Amino acid sequence: MEREVTLTASNFESEVLKSSVPVLVDFWAQWCMPCKMIAPLLEQIADQYAGRLKVGKVNVDEENELAGRYDIVSIPTLMVFKNGEVVRQKVGALPRHEIENLFKDLL
Repeated sequence: MEREVTLTASNFESEVLKSSVPVLVDFWAQWCMPCKMIAPLLEQIADQYAGRLKVGKVNVDEENELAGRYDIVSIPTLMVFKNGEVVRQKVGALPRHEIENLFKDLL
């Protein structure tokens, strides 16, 4: 199973908004160095919390409609969705414990 789900306009509703578990969404781009810095942390989190948390990635260059829908102006932006709603949001490269603090109490 793929650790992280690649999110697009066509699968966002089914993978995120209708997910039965909280979803950590990473809005990122290939050229973004801070995004590359946190990518291994997100992979580890996806592995550790598999089945309890879904981790998805939105490439803002390829999915600008989705980025616009959620007013993404800086990347990386991490959003946590629960029951189809954004419940937490942070911008920037965060250490692992701060990323986990975004969702741990929601599991």
